[in-house]
Amino acid sequence: MSKRPFQNRLNDLSPKEWLKFQKSWFIHNPPPRKKGVLRHPAKFPETLVQEFIEFFTKAGGVVLDPMAGTGSTLVAALRCGRHSYGVELNPTYAELARQVIAEERALLGEAAATLTAEVITGDAAEIAQLAQQHNLPPVDYVITSPPYWDMLRARGAETQQKRRQDESLDVFYSDDPRDLGNIADYQSFLDNLVDIYAALKPLLRPRAYLTIIVKNVKKGGRIYPLAWDLGKRLGEHYALKDEKIWCQDNVKLFPYGMGNAWVSNTVHHYCLQFRNE
Repeated sequence: MSKRPFQNRLNDLSPKEWLKFQKSWFIHNPPPRKKGVLRHPAKFPETLVQEFIEFFTKAGGVVLDPMAGTGSTLVAALRCGRHSYGVELNPTYAELARQVIAEERALLGEAAATLTAEVITGDAAEIAQLAQQHNLPPVDYVITSPPYWDMLRARGAETQQKRRQDESLDVFYSDDPRDLGNIADYQSFLDNLVDIYAALKPLLRPRAYLTIIVKNVKKGGRIYPLAWDLGKRLGEHYALKDEKIWCQDNVKLFPYGMGNAWVSNTVHHYCLQFRNE
């Protein structure tokens, strides 16, 4: 009996490449950040995003990042031949993202000439109106990383804040009251985050995937299970399909609680996979 030919309806990967991505954890140490985007205090790496985009879409697909920052998702989409849109609340970061995208286009040349990579300055909480105003096409895939609550403003972050201030880099995302990173109450933060992601549903194609990269948060001597809470709450709107654990093994370790109490160095993130069903 002859073997059935491999039919790949999701992406353009070979069976070997597909299988490699199915591993539930991976190590990814980002390359050094370019000087221009160092200003953003929590940028996630284009190299990581590209791997996810290539798995969850085919060439020519449409990718959306509702919290685009300095444009990592859009740069990654350009590199692998996908159209992309990003929404960014902070006008400074939105403009920086446009500059980074323009530089990437110049490097890619003809390969990126016909690809859309549009940064929209606006509030992700108003995604329905923004999508209508900017004529967003149906979205094949969402990948994003939200603020990890208000951890950039938490006690214990002073050392990093001082270093970044000394280098004239941003310590917080913004002072905008609409910025989720400025919400002090955990439940209010979680409610707002779930509302934003749930509102994406009408924009997504049926069975489109949504990847959210997030950490659980330590604050005030306890852990807030942000990744797990988000999985549970957002699972009421989408099917929570799986998770991948992103580990970093080149992070400097600190002796938190040494000789007194267990406090881990958290060097992993949860990449939660949802599907629009």
